[in-house]
This record gives sequence, C-alpha cells and structure tokens, in this order.
Amino acid sequence: MYKLIRERDNLTKVGKDIKYIEWNEEGRVSNSYDEPAIGRSLILDPQYVVYTWLTTEITSFTNEDGVLKFSTKNSNYTLIQEKG
Repeated sequence: MYKLIRERDNLTKVGKDIKYIEWNEEGRVSNSYDEPAIGRSLILDPQYVVYTWLTTEITSFTNEDGVLKFSTKNSNYTLIQEKG
C-alpha cells in the first residue's frame, strides 16, 4: 500500500500501486516507469483510464528511508510505502 500526502492541505490518498509516467510533446503518456525522475508524473493506482491520483510533473525529489518527498509544478508531496 502507498500513502500519498499533499503538504499544503494534508490531502491523503491511498493506493495499491504506483507508476511514474512520461509525457510526449502532444501531452500523451509516452512511457511508464517504476522509479521517479524529473519530468515524470506519479500516478497512484494506474488502471487504464481510472486512477486514484495523478500529479503534475516532478521538479525535484529526495528519497530517504523509503519515504519519497517531491515537488511538482504546483504542489509538494510525501509518498510512503506502507507494509501490510
């Protein structure tokens, strides 16, 4: 399980899976990855066109002790992978 928390209002979303997606020049998904990188968006529970949450592109991130803290174009987030 993953817990995604948006810092400004503590909005919390929980999901079973995550992916990091890359966009092409037309604004469509061009590829998906298991690791974060600058320019990729996090998608929580990627299931075809239905998902729990999609962020804008990551602009910076740190990953310490399994806790990913990252900034996007308009928000700051913390992603925690929960055991169980």
